[in-house]
Amino acid sequence: MTEELIKVRVEGEIAYLALNRPDKRNAISNAVLRAIPEALAGADQPGVRAIILYGEGPVFSAGVDFSSLAGEGSVTGNSGAGRADLSRFRGFIAESQAALNRFEAIEKPVIAALHGYAGGLGLELALACDARIAAAGTRLGMPEVRVGLIPDVGGTTRLTRTVGYARAKELIMTARMIDAQEAAQIGLVNRVVESGRHLQAAEELAREMARNAPLAVGLAKRIIDRGHGLDKMSFMELEALGQSALLLTEDFAEGAQALAQRRDPKFKGR
Repeated sequence: MTEELIKVRVEGEIAYLALNRPDKRNAISNAVLRAIPEALAGADQPGVRAIILYGEGPVFSAGVDFSSLAGEGSVTGNSGAGRADLSRFRGFIAESQAALNRFEAIEKPVIAALHGYAGGLGLELALACDARIAAAGTRLGMPEVRVGLIPDVGGTTRLTRTVGYARAKELIMTARMIDAQEAAQIGLVNRVVESGRHLQAAEELAREMARNAPLAVGLAKRIIDRGHGLDKMSFMELEALGQSALLLTEDFAEGAQALAQRRDPKFKGR
């Protein structure tokens, strides 16, 4: 394939992943989903401390590429001959979910820099990241019910975990698109910045995270993701197990020594 669907570049401690279908408003096709693991592998280098995901062109992502979806067992008509292979389609959904799950599995913070529009599968992709920065004027939402579908690539799950049951139900059931300011008010995005500053603001947040011990940051991410929804005691047990592992790292020894010497620590990720 000559088209680079997700551009990867590494600049020091930050890796950048760019959705690269600007002529299609970065609509997410099957090929884009399948490119995610390779793109993340390219970003997951030892010296990288944070990853920024953004979109080339006028919007972050218009959502699913329906022309691509048609080849994965979708319903194409009302007659029996035109109906879907639903088992195959469920397999496709599972593969798509697994692709987005890779953003959670990587033990580095991933920040989505949003602008223009982040709808449907585009918003589901952003929700798989650890933080979201939105430029003023960005529209966000999950309009799937307007075409008789639901958010199925982690959308109902992650949106509920992010904004709560009541707000998730309202957004999904109304298919309403909201602006960046309202998204910030309900916790869907972490902050709103001036138009055109979303990438710069994401870099600032990435560098703030990157200055900390990378093993601790990565493990904190995994514990929060895995512990959410567990009972309190099980969640706390994950904390204890994670801390006992970090206690033996060189980074902890360096951090404690740097604190005693009143200097900035030099973490090595080991």
